[in-house]
Amino acid sequence: MMLTRSAYNNAALRCATFSLRMLKRPSSSYNQVASFIHISQKRTTNVPISAINNSTLHFGCRSFSLSLSRLSSVVPFKLADIGEGIREVEVKEWYTKVGDTVKQFDKICEVQSDKANVTITSRYDGKITKIYYKVGDTAIVGEPLVDIKLEEGVDVPVGTKTATVTPEEPPNIEVSSKTPSSNLLAAPAVRRFAKELQISLDDVQGTGKDGRILKEDLLNYKSETSTPSKAAAPISSPPPPSSPPTVKETTPTIKLQPPSTTPVADRNEPIKGIRKAMVKTMTQANSVPHFTYSDEYDMTQLVKLRKQLKKENKDIKMSYLPFIIKACSQALHNYPILNAYVDSKCENITYKGSHNIGIAMDTKDGLLVPNIKNVQQLSINQISNELNRLQQLGKAGKLSTDDLTGGTFSLSNIGAIGGTYAVPVLLLPEVAIGALGKIVRRVVPDEEDDESSSSSSSDDEYCSCRVRSMMSVSWSADHRVIDGATMARFSNALKYLLENPLQLLLNQ
Repeated sequence: MMLTRSAYNNAALRCATFSLRMLKRPSSSYNQVASFIHISQKRTTNVPISAINNSTLHFGCRSFSLSLSRLSSVVPFKLADIGEGIREVEVKEWYTKVGDTVKQFDKICEVQSDKANVTITSRYDGKITKIYYKVGDTAIVGEPLVDIKLEEGVDVPVGTKTATVTPEEPPNIEVSSKTPSSNLLAAPAVRRFAKELQISLDDVQGTGKDGRILKEDLLNYKSETSTPSKAAAPISSPPPPSSPPTVKETTPTIKLQPPSTTPVADRNEPIKGIRKAMVKTMTQANSVPHFTYSDEYDMTQLVKLRKQLKKENKDIKMSYLPFIIKACSQALHNYPILNAYVDSKCENITYKGSHNIGIAMDTKDGLLVPNIKNVQQLSINQISNELNRLQQLGKAGKLSTDDLTGGTFSLSNIGAIGGTYAVPVLLLPEVAIGALGKIVRRVVPDEEDDESSSSSSSDDEYCSCRVRSMMSVSWSADHRVIDGATMARFSNALKYLLENPLQLLLNQ
C-alpha cells in the first residue's frame, strides 16, 4: 500500500513539474504543446510496482489545462455611446501613453463632439499596449480607442474579445537608392513634397543624418536648377601662322534673371468637430426667411451707473453684458413670442417658460453659444457670476452639454471685438437673436430742446448737441412667425430699460 501511494505521488509530481516548465517557456512555444497539455478527459497512467513480476498500477491522472488568453489577456477598450445621437468624435488630448498602467476610472483621453467635450475613463485595471488614434483624429463610436493588457486575476467581461500580446513591429522607413551600394533616406512627407516639385530624389544630395534628404535639400536643389547655368566662353581657334593674331573687343552683357521663387504647398484640413456642427446649423438657418431690424441705444446713464458701482466696490468686475441680459429678460415678459421654438415643419410654436439666454463666444474650438439658465429668476450680480463661469470654461474648452443646450434667446456681443453693425444668423429652433455693437462716444443732437423757444424759423440755424455713449443693436427674427412691428416694439422696450438703468434695478 505504501508503494502504491509513492508511485501515485511520483506520477502527479511529474505532471506538475512538466506543466511548470511549460509556463516558464516563451509564448511562442505554447502552440507546440497545446495539443498535448490541453486535454479535457482523464487519462490512465501505468506505473510499475515491481520489476520482478512486471505488475503495474492503473490510476487516473487529470491533466493541466492552460489558456493563453488568461496568461496575457488584452482587451480592446471601445468608445461607448455618449448620447445625443453622436456617431463620431475628435480626439483632443491623451492622458495616457503606451506602457502606462491604469486603474478603473482613470482618465484615458478627452474627446470633443459637435455638442461638448467628454472625458473618457478606463473600465479595467491593466497596462496600455496600443493607442489607435492620434490627437486630432476622428474616433468612431463602437470602435477601439486603446488596447489594455489586464492584470493577473482580472476576469475578462463576457462578450469581450481578447487578443494575445504581440510585439510591435518597428516602423518601416522608406528607403530609395540610386545604386545598390548607396541608399537614400527620406521621410514620406519629403517624398510627397518632391513629387509636387517634380524632383527626382536620385538627383538630390541629402544633408541630414546618414545622408537623409530633408525638405531644405529639395528647396536648395530647386533654387539651383531654376538658375540657368552660365554659358561657356567660346574658345577661339589658333590663328594661321602667316597672319598676326587679332583681338576683338567685346562689351560685356548683363543678363537680368527673374528672382527665384519656391512654391508653397497647399494644406488640406477636414471639417470636423465644432466646425462640422456649425456647417449643419448655418445651412439650416439659411433656409429660414428672416429679417433684420437695427436701432441705436443711448448707454450714457448705464455707463455712469457702472462707473459708480466700480468706484464704491473695487472688487466688482462687471461688464455691460449682465445689465443687457437682464433687460432682455424683462422685455421678453411682454413679448413671449420672441422666447419660443418653432418645429422643423413650422406647424407648432412652443412658448418657453424659462429665459435661457445664450451668449455667442469665440473659443479656440470655434463658435459656441452657451446659455444662462432661468435669467428671469437671477439678479444682475448672479448673471455676472454665471457669465464669468461660462467664459472661463469656454476658454479652457470644458463647456458641458448642459451649458450648450436648451437656449431660448441669443445675443452676440460683437462689440467686444470691435464691430459696430452685424446681421446675426438665427440659431434654430430659436426665433430671434441680437447683435450688440461696441459703445462709442459721439456727438448727438439734443432732442429735448424747448419747443417754445424764441426761434420762429422752422429751420433752426443752430441746435444744441451733446456727447453721448451710443450702442448700435441689430435684431434678426424668423419672419414666418414674427413681424417687424413686434421686433420694433421689443427693441423700444429694451431701449427704455437700458437708457433708464434705475428702472432696470427696481424691477429685478
